[in-house]
Amino acid sequence: MIIDEKNIKTWSLIGPRATFGLISLELAKKYEDLIILTSDVSTSAGLDRFKNQFKNQYIDVGIAEQNLMGIAAGLSSEGYKVITTTFSPFQTLRCCEQIKVNLSYMKNKVIMVGLASGVVLGTLGYTHCSIEDVSIIRSIPNINIISPSDSLETAKALFASMESDRSCYIRLTGGTNNPIVNTTDYKFEIGKAIYVNDCPKPDAVIIATGSSVAQSLEASKLLKKDSINLSVLNMHTISPLDHNALEKISKKNKLIFTAEEHSLVGGLYSAIADYYSKNDGDRIKIVPIAHPHNYGKGGEYKYLLSKYGLDSEGIRKKVVENIKI
Repeated sequence: MIIDEKNIKTWSLIGPRATFGLISLELAKKYEDLIILTSDVSTSAGLDRFKNQFKNQYIDVGIAEQNLMGIAAGLSSEGYKVITTTFSPFQTLRCCEQIKVNLSYMKNKVIMVGLASGVVLGTLGYTHCSIEDVSIIRSIPNINIISPSDSLETAKALFASMESDRSCYIRLTGGTNNPIVNTTDYKFEIGKAIYVNDCPKPDAVIIATGSSVAQSLEASKLLKKDSINLSVLNMHTISPLDHNALEKISKKNKLIFTAEEHSLVGGLYSAIADYYSKNDGDRIKIVPIAHPHNYGKGGEYKYLLSKYGLDSEGIRKKVVENIKI
């Protein structure tokens, strides 16, 4: 895989879903035993080229997501490297029992790619939004949960997941013209958070994941006008959490924000609050920035981010409100 300025811009332009499709071609070259399964989403997942070039390594089961996971587990048990993909709510909630039994309990490794997670498909309503997926998968043992910050990180997460010994859920947020967080190649490790803005003496730290990393970075620039220094930590892996990074943060900061395009319940905030409740919970304040625990009306992506305070301006306001306390 070539990582250069041109490819980074291209991947950003086409967004994480189409980037997944392009990277699948690279994965097939490296792993001859790779099989990708979909539920009637080859075009939505950017997999049309893969389907045509690697006919014997592609299976479309139709709109039958539970069968998708059963077939994937069977192929995994026979030694194949397996990726499944469909839209995020159907990849997780509809397949919850199959993920629990066939992957976690029976220890069959499958890489699940959840397309269009968060609220990017808000025009289709909350049947197609996915604000519960992390909470569902977090409740099941032995599954990595990765929420890439941009399209380059999507590519790196896919390669890292192929080498992992556990099943992985890769949560793709954002759409086309995806903001670039990572401008050059870098070291990506599952379970190792990365500072994308590290202030020497921050007034607060925001731990963000997925699309919220770019929004938090933009918010940090806006906050400089208010004379507030905000460090931004990209917690691309929600399970397992980077406990070492969290421990270091709590020793130097009393105010921590979390940002995610996910429900307030069960996602990044819940995972971090759970950790700190057992470690240094009396020393810090954690302020969540997340989708409220309810279902609203559908709408355009930017509108929903703004409505729920998940865009850069919403994050800026939340930080300012709490810094002044």
